[in-house]
Amino acid sequence: MIREPAGQAGWQARLNTPLARAAVLPTGQLGDTPYYPTGYRPDRLLVSGLARGVTRVLRDAAELAGGLLEDDPDHEPVELAESAGDRRARAGRLGTARGALGLRRHRLRSVDPTAPPPDAADVLRRARVLARGPLPGVGLDHVVLLSPIGTNPFHGSNPFHGSNPYGVGSQAPIESYAVPGTGGLQPVAWAGPAPVRAPDGDFTGRRRPVVALLDSGCGRHPWLERALQRDVTCDGAPIGLVAPEFEPQAHPDLIGPLDGGTDPISGHGTFIAGLVHQACPDADLLVWPAVAPDGSIDESDLVTALTRIAQLVTWHAAGDPRGRPLDVLNLSMGYYHETPSDGLFDPTMYELLAAMGRCGTQVVCSAGNDATDRPMFPAAFAPWSTGSAAIADPDPSAEPLLAVGALNPDLGTVALFSNDGPWVGAWAPGAAVVSTVPPTQGGLQPAAAARFAGRRRASIDPDGFGGGFAVWSGTSFAAPLVAGALAAELLPDLPAPDSREPVEVACARVRAARERITSTTTAAVTELPAGPA
Repeated sequence: MIREPAGQAGWQARLNTPLARAAVLPTGQLGDTPYYPTGYRPDRLLVSGLARGVTRVLRDAAELAGGLLEDDPDHEPVELAESAGDRRARAGRLGTARGALGLRRHRLRSVDPTAPPPDAADVLRRARVLARGPLPGVGLDHVVLLSPIGTNPFHGSNPFHGSNPYGVGSQAPIESYAVPGTGGLQPVAWAGPAPVRAPDGDFTGRRRPVVALLDSGCGRHPWLERALQRDVTCDGAPIGLVAPEFEPQAHPDLIGPLDGGTDPISGHGTFIAGLVHQACPDADLLVWPAVAPDGSIDESDLVTALTRIAQLVTWHAAGDPRGRPLDVLNLSMGYYHETPSDGLFDPTMYELLAAMGRCGTQVVCSAGNDATDRPMFPAAFAPWSTGSAAIADPDPSAEPLLAVGALNPDLGTVALFSNDGPWVGAWAPGAAVVSTVPPTQGGLQPAAAARFAGRRRASIDPDGFGGGFAVWSGTSFAAPLVAGALAAELLPDLPAPDSREPVEVACARVRAARERITSTTTAAVTELPAGPA
């Protein structure tokens, strides 16, 4: 993933990202259960701490497939330290979930050292047959993606469907959003004033709202430096990636050909931070880089980061000085589960997000950019307007997630790329929006350049972002606008920085703010004027 001069062998590192090592599970059938395409790490299985008594059957299944199952030495299990009351309530709600909230990652290897390891999806299918049951809490290690338009290889029935960003005439209508001039990433000039952030002296007796961004990190930008809080740890343990040479904000060309081209998600986190800042300049931003430069993260690593974030939130709610207040968490990423309708996916991620929701943290997720109503997670953990839900037993004491779809610039239509469905609860501009980017320079050049009177003249450099602003499209960018709007709604009623308030008060405050936001944005979509389609 890392180019020189970062100091690592280039091609080996570039082929070691979660996305580069992913396998694709095609559509198929297991007994009465259909399964659908997804991307996953083929040599791993995940076991939730909420599952019990499954290791033996997984080992038997691995042996039948010609392999061995062992603890992954590269994964440090992390568990949420929570109260006995929270554990009892979860056990009562889920029945068998009595263990600690966390994950164990198991590695598959072949009995024959010259042969490849058995495939995790095959081992999981065998284990379910041996167990004569669904094995809830056992699952694949999915590859989770940031996915600006045209970068998700796992959508639809053809998992290798891609986009051609060079020529509008060759584009499907959805993929046209990836083309500069129709919503694709391109530099622009910002002509207006910067958002105005009130001085700290204006916040006496109350704190600023806090919005957390788990994304690709955040580069330097004059708009954001006063709001950013970097390198926040969980009792000394890092959250997300820690190697600065993996930072796509500072190194825009870490993957792909040796052509100097800007990577597909370079600047993604900075763009999101700028959108939150535009919607609520007074918010503090907790920023954690978590994804590889190609926009991928293993589900197991995402769960580890979410566990540590949830720990900060639950500690703060309990009055533990190691905690941090967190009003809104933005997750502009997702994956498609292979069996979303039978509840067989790992419950750990949902339960971690619910643990934050019980403390009054609003989780906001992007709905996805594949123009489908197929549920994308974690967004589809949100309540469904149809009354059904991805989770059979959602936590009634937790503030629910909010999934956000994207609107076109005219605000009169849903963006054609936006995922949709009964789990999408809010809408915001997400096509051709303007925000902050790191001041980087890609390998492309202006189409023409000249000198006259001592001045350099040139056409627009298509990946010259030295001005610090760009246009981009995706539900990734609708979600932070809602996250910022929620922060602005919460701002007047927040407590003093060092005060401890009952979680019921925090939950009621975020619930009222969410209802105001969702009622406004949903009405804007449902009351669209009648048109040809």
